[in-house]
Amino acid sequence: MRVSLFYIIGCLAASITLSANAYAQNLQDAVQLTIDENPEIQRARAERLAVEQEISQAKSSYFPSVDLHAGYGYERSNNPVTRRGNPDGKKRNVDYDRTELSASLRQMLFDGFATPSEVKRQKARTDARAYSVFGQAEITALDAVEAYLNVLRRKDLLQLAKENLEIHQRTNDQILLRAERGVGKKADAQQSLGRLALAESNVKSEEGNLYDTETAFQRVIGVLPKDLEPAPDPIDSIPESVDAAIEEAIANHPILKSANSDIESAFAQHKTAASSYYPRVDFEAGYSWNNNLDGVPYKNEDLTAMVRMQWNVFNGGKDIARRNETAYRITEAKNIRDNTYRLVVESMRLSWTAYQTVKNQMVFFKRHSDASIKTHQAYQKQFNIGQRTLLDLLDSANEMYLAKSAYVNALYDQQFAMYRILTSKGMLNQFLGTQLPEETLPIKN
Repeated sequence: MRVSLFYIIGCLAASITLSANAYAQNLQDAVQLTIDENPEIQRARAERLAVEQEISQAKSSYFPSVDLHAGYGYERSNNPVTRRGNPDGKKRNVDYDRTELSASLRQMLFDGFATPSEVKRQKARTDARAYSVFGQAEITALDAVEAYLNVLRRKDLLQLAKENLEIHQRTNDQILLRAERGVGKKADAQQSLGRLALAESNVKSEEGNLYDTETAFQRVIGVLPKDLEPAPDPIDSIPESVDAAIEEAIANHPILKSANSDIESAFAQHKTAASSYYPRVDFEAGYSWNNNLDGVPYKNEDLTAMVRMQWNVFNGGKDIARRNETAYRITEAKNIRDNTYRLVVESMRLSWTAYQTVKNQMVFFKRHSDASIKTHQAYQKQFNIGQRTLLDLLDSANEMYLAKSAYVNALYDQQFAMYRILTSKGMLNQFLGTQLPEETLPIKN
């Protein structure tokens, strides 16, 4: 029984490990796992949920407030009632067991529009936090995309380094064979060995780089990469021009939407501050049952139902200062929104420039890579018939390796630049089909 139990536990642990690794099989799953588990997003979600509770707090003023009071204890009284009947009016103490019981209800009828304004302010604040969660999800998703692409990039570069090592190994074997037959030079053999050592060093370097990117992948996404699939090409989601891209960014960017919600919140706060200029009207009902109260024996029972008005006509200028403060808060929020607008436009322009730059360079990287391959092939044939030196052959192999590496880097740079554009307009998760938390949605009025 013990063996079978351990076996079951082991199988469950293995399945959990495999399922965790399976999250990183493709880019969509990797980003989804990041969105679900990232601490920054969880923090933003908690903040949004906390602010949402303030809506309920603000709405509570629409409902009546009910209080109950009860008390029992000892009372000693000396007052005109207890001294009544004493001709000389001398001090007379009366001791009773005092009992108190009361209930009161207060219902706000009018508070100068403070409650509806406060509800509106808290809804706007909640929307601002929702868009902040959305924005954090976009940023986090881009981090996951970068980590994902970097692993793929390093795997491709490692493969190129291994191919380069194979080329140098074959060349070195050829040179050693010539040297053994007496038709080669010792200097050529040493030179070939030196280039072979450099190629081996490049492989080790790329292995280290791959390990580093896998570690970064685990830090961002939460699991180590395993059998990553190629990332989807977002070319069809890229706008036709920078102006179109900026227009989409202004319309969709969550941080800009958050800034607009902050302005709505500031306006509502300004209206709340004006409530002190109005009278407050409440309906109040109360019932009390007391026994042996203030030296009067037996019960004392009261029932009241009142409409009461309270209007502060002067409090040292506090209300005026509060009103002025909220007006400046509106100006502050507008300036933050304007600065956010500039940052959104700047981010899109930078992303667009990075994309266009590497896109325009791609044809040259490809031409260089193709030319270096053909050159090396030609030099190999010419070296075999004695028309090229070993140095020419080794240099052509090294140039081919560097050209291929540059082309691979450019391919991934271009792909990441496209994902940056999607992030700059707030549509990366939409493209990937990522399921975002409910906290990214604004409040429905």
